[in-house]
Parts: sequence; C-alpha cells; structure tokens
Amino acid sequence: MRNSGVTEEEMRKRLELLRIEHRDLDAAIDALNATGASDQLQIARLKKRKLILKDQIAQIEDYLIPDIIA
Repeated sequence: MRNSGVTEEEMRKRLELLRIEHRDLDAAIDALNATGASDQLQIARLKKRKLILKDQIAQIEDYLIPDIIA
C-alpha cells in the first residue's frame, strides 16, 4: 500500500472501520445461517466482501507493522 498523503492516524482509523465492517459481516452471515435462510447468493456475496475486507486489513497492517528482518 502506498502512502499517498495519508497519515498513519488516518490509516489506523481506516483499519478500525474495516475491522468493524468485517465483524458485522461475520454476524450477518451467522444470522442468515441461523435462520436457515436459503439465500446462498446473498451469503456468497457477504463472504466475498468479507474476503476483500480481510485483504485490505492485511495490507494496512503490513504497512503499519513492517516485517523486521533480524
């Protein structure tokens, strides 16, 4: 991820928002499964969005916490 004028604080806020959305999607998927909803397309869309969020979270975390090669 390139730092295009975005401060570390802004990145941390974005990271927190992504984590919240990821957690909310988890709850929504669980709720749909618990109700026996047969809307597999909707569940698949939620899971896909969740994976995208996971990737974005990982990118920001990698930028904020770089690997230290010892």
